[in-house]
Amino acid sequence: MEFAISFYGATQNVTGSRYLLRANNKNIMIDCGLYQERSLKERNWQDFPFPPAKVDAVVLTHAHLDHCGLLPRLVKAGFTGSIYATRASVDIAKIIMLDCAKINEEDAEFKRKRHLREGRQGPFPDVPLYTVEDAEAVFPKLVPWDFNKPIDLDEGIQAEFLEVGHILGAACVRFTVTQGQESRSVIFSGDVGRWDMPILRDPEALGPADYVVCESTYGDRRHGEQADIPEELAEVINDTDQRGGNIIIPSFAVERTQELIYYLAQLLKANRIPHLRIFVDSPMAIKVTEVFKRHPYLFDTDTTKLMRSFRMPGVTMVRSVAESKSINHIRGSAIVIAGSGMCTGGRIKHHLGHNISRPESTVLFVGYQAEGTLGRIILDGAPKVRILGEEYDVKARITKITGFSAHADQQELCRWLKTLSNKPRKVFVTHGEVNASKTFAKLLKDDFGWNSVVPQYNTTVKLD
Repeated sequence: MEFAISFYGATQNVTGSRYLLRANNKNIMIDCGLYQERSLKERNWQDFPFPPAKVDAVVLTHAHLDHCGLLPRLVKAGFTGSIYATRASVDIAKIIMLDCAKINEEDAEFKRKRHLREGRQGPFPDVPLYTVEDAEAVFPKLVPWDFNKPIDLDEGIQAEFLEVGHILGAACVRFTVTQGQESRSVIFSGDVGRWDMPILRDPEALGPADYVVCESTYGDRRHGEQADIPEELAEVINDTDQRGGNIIIPSFAVERTQELIYYLAQLLKANRIPHLRIFVDSPMAIKVTEVFKRHPYLFDTDTTKLMRSFRMPGVTMVRSVAESKSINHIRGSAIVIAGSGMCTGGRIKHHLGHNISRPESTVLFVGYQAEGTLGRIILDGAPKVRILGEEYDVKARITKITGFSAHADQQELCRWLKTLSNKPRKVFVTHGEVNASKTFAKLLKDDFGWNSVVPQYNTTVKLD
């Protein structure tokens, strides 16, 4: 039987997820994500390593930018098929792609003017990677689908979404390929979530699979305890308030911002932190919060409290650019939650520019920072950073809270894989930096006795 996987992204790095499943003369793409690491961003501009017009369908695991953010370029390059995603993922993907397109347009114009002023050309063209019009062209191709309901992709290929936690609507996908009396199955993990987290139900059991493509973002480490989050958050806020600075929190618009507000609400209710002004400076996060309200069937039992916290007094939802700029004129301490989570674009860059050289302020990271991103550079202790074309001395307190992560850690990934009802023929370890992927692949060999490999970028593996 014809059966192969091509690895066109998220190989020995954590962004740019993109796989092509070839079976029964069909080409099915799983995710089409944006690269966010600086060293790999040129891949976003390159021609696709396959003809987009020959891709029959796309199946989207979830709506994070590194999984859906290159769909506008795929469509513009000739893809005409359907894009299947869970109902919540369709809603969020529209918001994510539109926001990215607007940032692309704004950044391109900003860079064009700066490069013209400086008399030089940057490493990428001074045009948007894609436009709002390009993003909107994707929308008619999005097909909302339910969990645990087979998708018939023709030629003996079926797909099915299984709940995996991580973010609202996130799924792993099981493909079943049948030819005559013979069948094979392969699971693509997407990003695996965690157990006992706010908002979402726990990942569901996997059942059978012959092959697994498994993420390994935290495949070499364990998270901090979730119970420590309020303690650590209170310490950072109280310390910074005493120093008279601002707490700047780069945050992902989906899930992380909502969780932050939940924890802040609990701390304020208990009077464990001062009643500072809290700004959610992310139009995308505000829109995503509305999506949460449209999909209550995905919530766990704690979400009633969380939804109440969205109307918490003292939280200002910042929509306009003028409102965003005015935050930097406020005297006294404030908490600013802004996107993007890895500081690769968006309003967080402006807030960093106004605070990163202030010893009294704190930059608090609450999510994964991919290698090569501005967030990772700051977190790794760079004494100087370049933000929006200017050099800044890093004098602010730089810290992080690890318990927030929406990604399963090493132990939780093992817990998820143990729900397989059989021993897989092979596990492909992807979506992790080199050490994380190799460490996790070795663990699966040594402890599970499984055939596990770390695939290379732009390679194709034939399956039995």
